[in-house]
Amino acid sequence: MTSSVYLCNSLVELAAIANEIVEKYNQQNVFLFSGKMGVGKTTLIKEICRALRVEDIVNSPTFSIINEYKTSEGESIFHFDLYRIKNPEELLDIGYEEYIYGGSKCLIEWPELALNLMPSGYVLVKMEVLDNRESRLIEVTIMES
Repeated sequence: MTSSVYLCNSLVELAAIANEIVEKYNQQNVFLFSGKMGVGKTTLIKEICRALRVEDIVNSPTFSIINEYKTSEGESIFHFDLYRIKNPEELLDIGYEEYIYGGSKCLIEWPELALNLMPSGYVLVKMEVLDNRESRLIEVTIMES
């Protein structure tokens, strides 16, 4: 298992961490973002999308479940928010596997229900707020099956 741990104290640092994640884990396509509400999952995804040269506005797909963004090279990036998903069958109904195995980058918030549907080699990004409420601990791990 390959892991990296980052301490983030500001949005400026978050941009640098996102750049490093994109560079270090560029061979992986599926990224899962885990952490409590308000920890900064969407904010980190926005910075990762910026590092991937996404030209679209990046917003949480809380109600649409999936947003598609285009990079400056015309590649698709898919951003999922699974918070409202009740069971894995709902994911299969929306064609989830076509996205995951389609070769595009997939950035997934609230992935807990989908863990059994993930391919080997996905990247798990765990985020937690530290005691001072300003800093975040971000642990990034490649998960092999």
